[in-house]
Amino acid sequence: MKTTIEIQNLKCGGCAHTVTQAVSKVEGINDVNVDVENSTVTFSYEKEVQLDAVTKKLLSIGYPVAGEENSLGSKAKSYVSCAIGKMNK
Repeated sequence: MKTTIEIQNLKCGGCAHTVTQAVSKVEGINDVNVDVENSTVTFSYEKEVQLDAVTKKLLSIGYPVAGEENSLGSKAKSYVSCAIGKMNK
């Protein structure tokens, strides 16, 4: 299955790189594409549990799914993740 998720705190190419790397590491996830302009991540998965794993991974690096609580902690994590993404790009 293929899905697109709208996420929060996505600001730039560094963020996109971090999100792409993190989501790609989730077992069973393929074809990851991040659209900074629309704040979305699109990917293919086989099982619902993989979709849940992606949303948890995104939250852990500071990019919660749109509509979820976007705490100060998530925003701070996203800035750190962004900086790491810029350095590793």
